Amino acid sequence: MLKNSEDIKKTALTTILQEADAVKGLLASVNDEFLRCVEVILQAEGRVIVTGIGKSAIIGQKIVATFNSTGTPSVFMHAADAIHGDLGIIQKEDVVLCLSKSGETPEIKILVPLIKKNGNPILAMVGDSHSYLAIQATHVIDTSVPQEACPNNLAPTSSTTAQVVMGDALAVCLLESRGFTASDFAKFHPGGILGKKLYLTAADLYVNNPVPKVHVSDTIRTVILEISSNRLGATAVLKKGTLAGIITDGDLRRMLEKNTGIDQMTAEDIMSPNPKTIEPDTLVIEALQLMRNNNITQLIVTRKGEYLGIVHLHDILKEGII
Repeated sequence: MLKNSEDIKKTALTTILQEADAVKGLLASVNDEFLRCVEVILQAEGRVIVTGIGKSAIIGQKIVATFNSTGTPSVFMHAADAIHGDLGIIQKEDVVLCLSKSGETPEIKILVPLIKKNGNPILAMVGDSHSYLAIQATHVIDTSVPQEACPNNLAPTSSTTAQVVMGDALAVCLLESRGFTASDFAKFHPGGILGKKLYLTAADLYVNNPVPKVHVSDTIRTVILEISSNRLGATAVLKKGTLAGIITDGDLRRMLEKNTGIDQMTAEDIMSPNPKTIEPDTLVIEALQLMRNNNITQLIVTRKGEYLGIVHLHDILKEGII
């Protein structure tokens, strides 16, 4: 029993270090067999059917989720359910990835001959390279670990971590082999903040805002009214219809602090020339980075030099990007 905070801290650190060592031990498993597994999946005309039982089944579901989101169609099939009717999930063109620490569980021993009879390749991710599953498999990825992080060397800890890491290694190798891009990734992640970061552009935001603008010769009063009425904290300054600069509410405050006689001043006198601009198809996450790098809260949107509107930091905040 842990008696104090120092004991708890020591146990947590020991667990992390043991699992880290287990992961490092996987380097030797990235061998010719691993390469064959990648090739088999790439060449398959069907899906990857991932199966397992117990903790391996849970890890298998995570691997399926990663595969599907990175361009490798995959389906999870619980090994126990497979031998009670779900075996029909497996189609002729599919590849089966079977996860097991021991490679000797009864369900696996029943399932493997049925898969082989159907002619599907079996890729084993197994913790014992001499087990039944390893011997029967088409190719084997060795995920054996020296011991579990559990002090009794019983609860699957280091072994399940090894399965997760090797599953990620497979997924990344497959996505790079397929030339899977961020745009492809976005297609599978349209919802939530992650999806917005991948597909939301300036065009999705500026169209909902007013389009504040003044001419270089307009008075300061006109500038103040334009900024106040449009509530974007800034206005574009145009000269003969072309973008010449930007005036923000901060520019107005600084101007008032430095000058008393403003009646004769014009927009051109206080504008910031060469403002930061973005194209409509600029990703919002890139626009945010540009704001951060330049310590600004507005960006002017242009297309081939034509002024279209303004994106404000508040627009990005509303989308939950930050």
